[in-house]
Amino acid sequence: MSAIGWMYLFAVLMAAGLLFAMVFYVIMFSDLECDYINPIDLCQKLNVFVLPEMGAHAFLTVLFLLSGQWLSFLFNLPLLAFNIHKVQSQNHMYDATEIFRTLPTHKRESFIKLGFYLLSFFYYLYRMILALIAEND
Repeated sequence: MSAIGWMYLFAVLMAAGLLFAMVFYVIMFSDLECDYINPIDLCQKLNVFVLPEMGAHAFLTVLFLLSGQWLSFLFNLPLLAFNIHKVQSQNHMYDATEIFRTLPTHKRESFIKLGFYLLSFFYYLYRMILALIAEND
């Protein structure tokens, strides 16, 4: 398999991991709405995953930049800019005292990221298959 094929295989696996993380976020926010979990426990569980999720996505974006995969890089750039803005404005961690006030915003963000990672997963899978087919020709 070529280097591009291996890179997109890695991207597929990373997108699958990020997709599962977003499903976990959505489930946890739904549990908070139904009062199955208290806000302190929710924030403690989710804050562990915030920076690794952003870091994994940033690593993937930089990987596309360095390998010259411009379409994939440009596809990931808006979410990277959004994540960087959240970290710079100190708004990236969940606060137990304000989680009920900001819950609709957090749910919407999680659903948007879920859709983004789902779309990314299938795009990376498609590009991996294209790289494998191009290698065989």
